[in-house]
Amino acid sequence: MKIRVYYEDTDTGGVVYHSNYLNYCERARSDAFFSRGMTPILSNGHFVARKLKADFLASAKLGDILEIKSELLKMKAASFVLKQSVFREEKKIFELEIVLAYITFEGKAQKIDTEAKKLLLSLFE
Repeated sequence: MKIRVYYEDTDTGGVVYHSNYLNYCERARSDAFFSRGMTPILSNGHFVARKLKADFLASAKLGDILEIKSELLKMKAASFVLKQSVFREEKKIFELEIVLAYITFEGKAQKIDTEAKKLLLSLFE
């Protein structure tokens, strides 16, 4: 997924705020579902961030075109681990490793059903 950096994403010097990289990664995850005519809210539940590790490698600036790439690292019973990388041209400028837990609509952890696992594998392989 590609994203342009707009003025609202930056500080007065035109540098992207650190928290916006998390927003860009979230948009890429959601867009993976939207591109299939779906939403990230599945019939039995949805995913929430449980844990993340972020590595800021370089800054993006106003007007840059960024590409976010997502890779499934590990599938667990009730969560999965995703690596997301943000590139400006060919240079990696940000990397996120995030654990996303599958929960019910009442907020309780649950196992990822077979259908959801297949979907995740098709979206992020």
